Amino acid sequence: MHIHILGICGTFMGGIAVLAKSAGFKVTGCDFNVYPPMSTQLTEQGIELIEGFSPDQTKLNPDIYVIGNVVSRGNPLMEAILDQGLPYISGPQWLAENILHQKWILAVAGTHGKTTTSSMLAWVLEYAGLAPGFLIGGVPQNFGVSARLPLSPSTDQKSQSPFFVIEADEYDTAFFDKRSKFVHYRPRTLVLNNLEFDHADIFENLYAIETQFHHLVRTVPGTGRIIMNDTVDALKNVISRGCWSEIEHFGTEQGWHSFYSQDQTGFDVFYKTEKQGHVSWELLGEHNRMNALAVIAAARHVGVPVEISMEALQHFQNVKRRMEVRAIVNEITVYDDFAHHPTAIATTISGLREKIGHARILAVLEPRSNTMKLGVMKQVLAESLGGADKVFCYSNNLGWDAKAVLDPIIDRSIISDDLEQLISFIVNEARPLDHIVIMSNGSFGGIHQKLIESLGD
Repeated sequence: MHIHILGICGTFMGGIAVLAKSAGFKVTGCDFNVYPPMSTQLTEQGIELIEGFSPDQTKLNPDIYVIGNVVSRGNPLMEAILDQGLPYISGPQWLAENILHQKWILAVAGTHGKTTTSSMLAWVLEYAGLAPGFLIGGVPQNFGVSARLPLSPSTDQKSQSPFFVIEADEYDTAFFDKRSKFVHYRPRTLVLNNLEFDHADIFENLYAIETQFHHLVRTVPGTGRIIMNDTVDALKNVISRGCWSEIEHFGTEQGWHSFYSQDQTGFDVFYKTEKQGHVSWELLGEHNRMNALAVIAAARHVGVPVEISMEALQHFQNVKRRMEVRAIVNEITVYDDFAHHPTAIATTISGLREKIGHARILAVLEPRSNTMKLGVMKQVLAESLGGADKVFCYSNNLGWDAKAVLDPIIDRSIISDDLEQLISFIVNEARPLDHIVIMSNGSFGGIHQKLIESLGD
């Protein structure tokens, strides 16, 4: 069977392409952004890529077109598909029907931490010998790939693992299906990590997002389990609208919780009043400890002993672009981080401060997400950056005045709409033992390598 994927170079659709190819489908695809690293990953899989959305691609005559949510009405290839009455389907629905069907799905949902938590969960199951499949919106360094089919478990080399871990995104499915992607996945184990207002381009308010999460909860079977962050009121609102599955809590003493160990090298894990053990690792911040608790609980639901999960977490390597150290130049450490929502920005800075103490943090921010560009979160942006010693903001293509927004911290902020100028400002400010955190959900104009080279001059 031949599928042609529209929007193939996104992380999610590219993951679908890899899974489809591994499952024996003939896969081709197109996008406007056919360039490395995704183009390299796909061509290495033997997947033919086409630049752009020319209507001529209908001559490929695939059995079905798989449509990514970057494709909208007016797209020339999509219009040709509609005009000619050709078969098409959304990426999440195709995935559900062709890859996830009859699997035990472990889904990780929430505003923040989905990629890290789903990567942790896949790794714990892998470490336990369960050989799960997975589709994750990043590249877990323990695996080196963002997606794979289930393999044969260590306990039974003749059969395929029934487990599949998926990052469950609340963004909409396609231009013709405005439900959140995750309603297609039908999880048996569901992690609800947190919930805040985001994606202002498609959701009117937090209540609208809660409604989508409620739809997700409705898909979990009665014999399934929901692993829920018990500190988040919005998630409690979701559950209050109806729940038909077992719930296990984390984050409070009523469920899974943790405490720093006395030597600050890790944390002790508790379930209610009973200590379960200790995790030693180098990941930063309370948010990652919460992620770990969710993973321990979710893995236990599929039979992984708690002590095995804790042991596996000590060997977990974080996802690329999650406080990834890109270089240390002249005793200056440069990090790449995906943070783009004010809560994630504050959490990133807080976690780093926890590790480095009084050393200086230079925060470099590109407000690039749709929510940030719309200015919906601008009123809390300055506060989220409050833990940084110096802030550098790239103000290109913003629909709001960054200088006015950062006025509460303007004495330690530098704002520029010129990337080269911004790099120059950072280099002039940086000194040995500083920690520079570059935060963006995009490539940020290649600032990482440019800054590293400039710091080394």
